[in-house]
Amino acid sequence: MKNQPIESLLQMLSEYADTDTLALHMPGHKRKIEQAEYLKLLAAHLDITEIPGFDDLHDADGILKNSMELAARLWKSERCFYSVNGSTGGILAAIRAATADGDEVLAARNCHKSVYHAIELCRLHPHYLVPAQDKLFGICGSVTPEQVEQALCDFPRVRAVIVTSPTYEGVISDIRGICKVAHARGVAVIVDEAHGAHFNVLSGFEHGAVAAGADVVIHSLHKVLPSLTQTAAVHFQGTLVHQNELARQMALFQTSSPSYLLMASIDSCVRWLSEGHETLASSWNNALSAFDEEILSLKKLSVLGHGALWQTKSACFWNLDPGKLVVNTSKTHWSGVELAQRLRQDYQIETEMSQPGYLVAMTSCCDTKEDLLRFARALCELDEQAISAEPKPFFTIPKLPERKVLPQTAQRADSEILPLGQAVNRVSAGYVWAYPPGIPLLVPGEVIEPQIIDALEELNKSGVHLCGLQGEENNLIQAVENAQAL
Repeated sequence: MKNQPIESLLQMLSEYADTDTLALHMPGHKRKIEQAEYLKLLAAHLDITEIPGFDDLHDADGILKNSMELAARLWKSERCFYSVNGSTGGILAAIRAATADGDEVLAARNCHKSVYHAIELCRLHPHYLVPAQDKLFGICGSVTPEQVEQALCDFPRVRAVIVTSPTYEGVISDIRGICKVAHARGVAVIVDEAHGAHFNVLSGFEHGAVAAGADVVIHSLHKVLPSLTQTAAVHFQGTLVHQNELARQMALFQTSSPSYLLMASIDSCVRWLSEGHETLASSWNNALSAFDEEILSLKKLSVLGHGALWQTKSACFWNLDPGKLVVNTSKTHWSGVELAQRLRQDYQIETEMSQPGYLVAMTSCCDTKEDLLRFARALCELDEQAISAEPKPFFTIPKLPERKVLPQTAQRADSEILPLGQAVNRVSAGYVWAYPPGIPLLVPGEVIEPQIIDALEELNKSGVHLCGLQGEENNLIQAVENAQAL
């Protein structure tokens, strides 16, 4: 095996599996897939631990080091770290590396929950950037450089700006502009680009955060690229975050026994992209173009940035990811949740997420033209079946509630479970998320104001899944017992 050229980690694992090496080490299945059928289905014969020749993720000097260097060249970053703990692990590591306990940070309110968990773990003092809400689709727009600049003037002690771009709905922010205003003040920019690993790697998908100059960029490889769930990459550049500290935090927020199956998936995906990405991009773009042509007949349903709305660009949106298909239902008798149910039951099409006024369908470089035409034709049939209705008012994101104490303080306080109606003006002891996409409507330490309760009840009635509420009817909330004692 030593004399054979090794092209990938997967090839190495496959060749090693063909040897008769006695495994007196982890994992406990010992690669003996004949012991149980599930081991064969899970490809356990490729599952090993850190043995000589296969490198160590947290001290890489061999094939994993070479693979991460290839990824850095592909995305044009200074250094790339692999994550087997998804983008969540990368976000936690990035925020921890860029800040110290008690630091102030700017975070977009529509950040993923992992950002809030980092704020809690790192004992940070957050200030929120609230994007405008689009009036047609009801989704959050872009964070603007002007917002960031004003916030940095208001809060001059901020150490890092944290933004999600693209969002779950594919909304892109002007990261280059944000970096310009933040870097002028010596403030690092961390971008959760979990949904944008294809940006600036595949043609037709631009506006990547690495190219825009962000200090740390986190990619989920599994969301739109052919890699296994839980795989991600973290890109580093610049001088505002210490590279060695980021490396240390990546080890801290990941297992010391990383899965070689997951690492082989990352390595294979990176190599695959580096070998034929132009063909991939062309195929994906052609499939999306075919989808656009097919849905031109839609009269009641509409798709953001596609079909008849391909030129539509709300003032709320700096740009959009064409790979996201956001279907608006406001002119029909269906909610986004109900449309998702129809697609599931009648067409065996499972979409990514749904909200009262829209649903999101995610596409990737592995979707074929036939796949997207199937979805387009289903939408056209449903459009004909839909009953026209006056545009329903979209769910309005409530204004930020008053914050009494920091999240970490409220979470450690004595609390009680109350019906929503009895919790008015109490201090929340927990998060309430609309999941997906994992955006908090209420953060620990914030006041449970009447408008928040109205919003939660509205979402409950519409069928949106809310995390953080309790009880059979999802109408109980955790509140601080005595906020005066905080």
